[in-house]
Amino acid sequence: MLVAMAALLLWAGGYAVLCAVKPFAPCRRCRGLGQIERFRKTRMCPRCHDQKLRLRVGRRLHNAWRRTHAAGTR
Repeated sequence: MLVAMAALLLWAGGYAVLCAVKPFAPCRRCRGLGQIERFRKTRMCPRCHDQKLRLRVGRRLHNAWRRTHAAGTR
């Protein structure tokens, strides 16, 4: 149990550092290409809108927390 908790804490800390250092990741739908193929035609990826990157979930949570904190301390 202690080993599992330590592993979870290590993983969460590593993910937090990753989100701080590299907040954007390749789009999961187009794999960072910006375009997808559908019915033998290439078109713009609807998820990332041809930007090829997406904001990580951890960074979204961090940004929401900062906005909430800033709004509450004004």
